[in-house]
Amino acid sequence: MEPLRLQKWLAHCGYGSRRACEQLIQQGRVAVNGAPAALGMKVDPTRDAITVDGKPVQPPQGAPVYLMLHKPRGYVTTRKDPHAPRTVMELLKDAPAPVFPVGRLDADSEGLLLFTNDGAFANRLMHPRYKLPKTYRVWVAGVPSERALRQLREGVPLDDGITAPAQVKRLRAERDRTLLEIVLHEGRKRQIRRMCQAVGHPVQRLVRIAIGDLRLPHDLKPGQWRALTDAELAQLAPTKRLNQCGAGSHKCDGV
Repeated sequence: MEPLRLQKWLAHCGYGSRRACEQLIQQGRVAVNGAPAALGMKVDPTRDAITVDGKPVQPPQGAPVYLMLHKPRGYVTTRKDPHAPRTVMELLKDAPAPVFPVGRLDADSEGLLLFTNDGAFANRLMHPRYKLPKTYRVWVAGVPSERALRQLREGVPLDDGITAPAQVKRLRAERDRTLLEIVLHEGRKRQIRRMCQAVGHPVQRLVRIAIGDLRLPHDLKPGQWRALTDAELAQLAPTKRLNQCGAGSHKCDGV
């Protein structure tokens, strides 16, 4: 087997996206042949002893798994956090294989969240070059003016730079709150909450209803999960070639 980058191998083995695996290496949790691993180093999995948190890294077994969860409020999007009272992994105890979340929703947010054991799939979904749109239904305090909506659409100055243009529609306005639909093509931490706060309309409730063309099914209740169908996999534009792979009981010969 030809040597390959360590983070790529870890992603292939189900430790998360390549970016998440880079963080594992930077946190000092990965060792190669007993020595701390360095970001960007190459390994030969057939010869090198690779461990994460002291446990040997095992190559993936069986067919890849692709799941969707309707995330409820109050759950942190992480595989393991000793400081978090509840993590999304508690909701997937009966999953057919160990999986990890693709992207994140903060503890106060709800909606569509994907899980897999396929690192390459996760990397394609999360890579900035694909600009996979994500759609949210957002209740905000007050009734935003046309000027505030225009600023949300054109870009809001935040402490980490101005946001990219977004699609923003006002769906419903009540006396003291407004329902917006917001489509983002970037994914900064708590971005929608910070954008709305910056224009004077704090978020009261945030639900992600779509990733690309894949929408949260109406019959999937908060806390419930299920496998993606082949048709749903095909709706994820960067991964159309996977439309015959891994959903339910189907098999897939590699990625």
